[in-house]
Amino acid sequence: MPMRAPKAEAVTGPVSTEDRRDIEASLRGEERAYGRLVDRYQSLIVAQMWRYSRDPTVVEELVQEAFVECYLGLAKFRGQSPFLHWLRRIATRVGYRHWKLKARDRRKDEALALEPRLDVALPADPAPAEAAEWLQGILAKLPPEDRLVLTLHYFEGLDMNEIAERMGWTRTLAKVRAFRARKRLKLLLEEAGYEHD
Repeated sequence: MPMRAPKAEAVTGPVSTEDRRDIEASLRGEERAYGRLVDRYQSLIVAQMWRYSRDPTVVEELVQEAFVECYLGLAKFRGQSPFLHWLRRIATRVGYRHWKLKARDRRKDEALALEPRLDVALPADPAPAEAAEWLQGILAKLPPEDRLVLTLHYFEGLDMNEIAERMGWTRTLAKVRAFRARKRLKLLLEEAGYEHD
């Protein structure tokens, strides 16, 4: 038996005609309509989820989770912003939860470890891929909320207002978290031996 989203009122607002048609058809139970929404936005959500994991299998799971949450919440979508904005907020929350679970698991593993983890230094004159992996390793040491605010700001190019909106925070909270996250990142970079001229 196919999964059905709850019925909702007609979608209004700044939603494209194509999205509006597919959302309303999805809410009526037309499976192909939701498939068109997935096809339309899947590559964008895959690119976004790549920021939360470098493992293609994990990225695939995160994308699937984001689209399932979107489908289950589709009746709540009111169209006050474009559909992609709403979908990206869902995907951000999915990625954030993933980081929180990984951080919890890492803390458990570190508590059980007999030997401390060794930090790997940035190779001299690294290739872009090496530098990206090294940076991801440093960012992974930050608390999830710090990593999230830095990722949204520096990698996705969102300003503090956009971060606050996407996460349901106040602008002040977003600014404070960004300030603290930068300080923690700077300390981690210094501990790892990175020197900036």
